Amino acid sequence: MNRLFFAISLALLLFNNTWARDTNITKAEVLLKTTTSWDGEALPVYPEGQPEITILRITIPPHTQLPVHEHPVINAGILLKGELTVMTASEQFLHLKAGDLIAELVSKWHYGKNEGDVPAEIMVFYAGIEGEPITVKKQ
Repeated sequence: MNRLFFAISLALLLFNNTWARDTNITKAEVLLKTTTSWDGEALPVYPEGQPEITILRITIPPHTQLPVHEHPVINAGILLKGELTVMTASEQFLHLKAGDLIAELVSKWHYGKNEGDVPAEIMVFYAGIEGEPITVKKQ
């Protein structure tokens, strides 16, 4: 009986220690992995040149529409706060809420608009080339 009690106690102790350590394990969760932008178009091949990474936190005030623009580089983001609608010239749209991810359009005219009553805040990661623009406004 003592041996059985000892074995069960030891097993529970080891299980509890293993379980407790599991909460301290570093974990990586894939949030977005894609070969297409949100409209289904294939992402372009990376251009030649010195790679340059840019990360922007963009805050769009309530009831504001951004100018029509395009990104000549691959970029992706996460909406941190508020809501945001992205519209293309062909009237395709994507409505984002806080926590939503986006693989942005590349070399396609579009704009974002915040139709809500609170600022929309988005963090965008651009994979560009040194010296080249990451955004071009339509003239």
